[in-house]
Parts: sequence; structure tokens; C-alpha cells
Amino acid sequence: MAAVRHNTEEQRFELDTIAGIAIADYRLSPGVMTIFHTEVPVPLRGRGIGCRLVKGALEEVRRLGLKVVPQCWFVREYIDRNSEFTDLLQ
Repeated sequence: MAAVRHNTEEQRFELDTIAGIAIADYRLSPGVMTIFHTEVPVPLRGRGIGCRLVKGALEEVRRLGLKVVPQCWFVREYIDRNSEFTDLLQ
């Protein structure tokens, strides 16, 4: 499967799948990325695609030196389950 792509023009992260593109939409403000929506193609839900997408997004947040506000419930739960990303929380 493809790598997570940071589409800065659309302000989202993307992951190509066999059923379409999985996305995580965000808004930027100084020093902070607010991820407010994630979506995985319906036929692939529950197969770890969302986790791969969010992990890639959070790794990019860290690389950019930003903090994250997880407005999306899925991102919030992912961070709760993966403590290596709690330092990114604002």
C-alpha cells in the first residue's frame, strides 16, 4: 500500500487504497494543526487504514515541529491508544 501523502494545497493527508483515497482534513494556525475529519472508504473500514493514515499524519506533525488538536474522535482515540504521540497534544 502507498505511503501517507501530505497535500498542503488541500490541507489534508491522503492515503491511496484499492477503494479510493482515505483522508484526514486539517486546519493550520500558528504552531498548531487541528485535525477535524478523517474518512476511509466504506469497504475498507475496520482494516487498519485509518490508523495508518493518522500515524502518518502525526509523524508529519512532529516532523514539522507543530502541536496537534484532535477534533476528530478517531484521531483523539488513536492518540489515547498510542502514547508515543501524546507529546504532540496542545
